[in-house]
Amino acid sequence: MKRTLALLLWGVMVVSCAAEELTVAAASDLSFAMPEIAKKYEDATGNTLKISYGSSGNFFVQIQNGAPFDLFFSADVNYPKKLESSGLAEPGTLLKYAVGKIVLWVSNGSKLDISKRLQVLTDPAVKKIAIANPAHAPYGRAAEAALKKDGVYDQVKDKFVLGENISQTAQFVDTGNADIGIIALSLAMSPTLKPRGRYVEIPADLYPPIEQGAVVLRTSSRTQAAKQFLQLLKKPEYQAIFKSYGFALPVSR
Repeated sequence: MKRTLALLLWGVMVVSCAAEELTVAAASDLSFAMPEIAKKYEDATGNTLKISYGSSGNFFVQIQNGAPFDLFFSADVNYPKKLESSGLAEPGTLLKYAVGKIVLWVSNGSKLDISKRLQVLTDPAVKKIAIANPAHAPYGRAAEAALKKDGVYDQVKDKFVLGENISQTAQFVDTGNADIGIIALSLAMSPTLKPRGRYVEIPADLYPPIEQGAVVLRTSSRTQAAKQFLQLLKKPEYQAIFKSYGFALPVSR
């Protein structure tokens, strides 16, 4: 009897110590920061992250329709707030993890004077301007707001090429399918794009803050591990990764 009990207890310990894989739906502006965060997390815990990147709005719809993610990292904190209020997220798990910024970005071969900031978009040499689709991408809404506040929106709106998400928006410029783009600072500072182009920040007072939020989803079967991951993101070593990609940290977390 004692031997049987010992074996059972040993089995419980093995299960409890088994590594877990968390599935994460993440906004495209995290496509470089999140892999670094994942590596640090995986090295520290033995757990793994399986990350899918896309537009926050599209993920929001997928989650409403039952997509089986453990965690949702949105570029717009309002999406996880809506999930929480509708009972699709674990109560009390909402974390404001970063504030995004937008920049004008051109490839190195461009002759456009981006020091003029948004006024450069009215240059006759600019035929196509890449922005993320405002219908479901927070960075697209920020770009639209900045253009309207700066007074150039009506002059340039017919030049828009809409990216499905902010990564595709950057790709349009990088591949020459757009002359210039309004993209996330986190992408402009990435190891991939930083050596391939130039950027200038768009003044933050031209658009609403891009407050970003994460939440544990009710569909998760690994709720405890997901909650622990969000708690780890409050530590300085994880916050430093966000900062290294140009994100600001929210005042209230």
